[in-house]
Amino acid sequence: MTTALPDSVFGTFDTGDTAWVMISAALVLLMTPALAFFYGGLCRGKAVLNMMMMSFIALASVTVVYVLFGFSMSFGDSLTGTGDIGGVFSNPFALWGSDQLMATREVDGVTQVVMWGDTGIPAIVFLAFQLTFAVITVALISGAIAERAKFSTWVVFTVFFTVLVYLPLAHMVWGGGLLSGSENGFAAWIFGTTDGAATVEPIDFAGGTVVHINAGMAALVLALVVGKRLSFGRTTHRPHNIPFVMLGAALLWFGWFGFNAGSELGADATTGLVWVNTTAATAAAIVGWLAIEWWRDGHPTSVGAASGIVAGLVAITPACGALTPVGSLGLGVVAGALSALAIGLKTKLGFDDSLDVVGVHLVSGLWGTVGIGLLAKESGLFYGHDPKQLVVQIVIALVALVYTGVLTTVIAFALKPLGWRVDREEEATGIDSAEHAETAYELA
Repeated sequence: MTTALPDSVFGTFDTGDTAWVMISAALVLLMTPALAFFYGGLCRGKAVLNMMMMSFIALASVTVVYVLFGFSMSFGDSLTGTGDIGGVFSNPFALWGSDQLMATREVDGVTQVVMWGDTGIPAIVFLAFQLTFAVITVALISGAIAERAKFSTWVVFTVFFTVLVYLPLAHMVWGGGLLSGSENGFAAWIFGTTDGAATVEPIDFAGGTVVHINAGMAALVLALVVGKRLSFGRTTHRPHNIPFVMLGAALLWFGWFGFNAGSELGADATTGLVWVNTTAATAAAIVGWLAIEWWRDGHPTSVGAASGIVAGLVAITPACGALTPVGSLGLGVVAGALSALAIGLKTKLGFDDSLDVVGVHLVSGLWGTVGIGLLAKESGLFYGHDPKQLVVQIVIALVALVYTGVLTTVIAFALKPLGWRVDREEEATGIDSAEHAETAYELA
């Protein structure tokens, strides 16, 4: 049952800010096809179509869920004022189908629309922007189970993960829930409040917890539940199309400006700072990754440079509004080095994270989230402040890890009757032909 919106949510939008957020939403939407190219190139040629389709179907299924009730579940309370459920999620039916967001009213001859908080953008535009975050988060997970998972089971997983994991976590961090800076959040319970807000607020500017720790932890769970590829540990799995990988990384970097700078929800000086920080951290991460490769393997590689791009983007995502450009360089170079070292752990620990979602997104997502407590100019330990911010950042990272880990495990085992794996012969001959009756390349 939908809920009527109070008069207080109506207002007149700022055309410049609205245009910027719409452009940003389009940039973030581009990131999912970009991810398809990045992941597709990293796969073997007999699995590239299936890998790309896993991203494209996430775009479809998550969008349907988000338009019907996903936005309401994450952000409905902020508009309706009806209260959330335990600080974990809002009423999924309060804004069912989002038709209420198109309501208008006339005040002194001026048409007012439903606005998102005290920003200058309409709520329907904020919905469009947030929808793209939900899509890319789910698509990211697919890289951990490349070349062996049933497409049908993956489709069902995208829906359950969105509803049970992503939407509540987005509410907890961004929608005024337990991990936000609201007076009902955990930081307020620990350190107290001032004027209705926590004295030390958790910082996740654009999705370190909600997107990257979330996707990375889910990827680890699925890699363990689904199991290893048949040839894991016996055959070297080389990328079949490195130009695809480089193209995907370039498009991800381009789209990430919408991801990070768009999260300011306006075109202002902070938006400019975020743009510079995003570029600085990403460039430094390439250096960090290639330095490790050069030292460890003797050669800097194209795939390493592309992976460094992603590691830097992941790390700066939560921190991009809180750091200086120099601090962003430091965050980025450490992220690139850490992720370059981390990707080797899957062989030592014996789990098959096919495309290094854990090594890149989980590791750099954790570093970026926790690194805020060290490098944030206004509250970081390295700038002479007390450790409160660091404590808060560690707690939100741990809560995200545990929440996603537990819920994804439940979902993964609940879907086992559907079957996670294609059969051995289909995996050996190629999942593209088995699952989609297609091949990427027709070779004489």
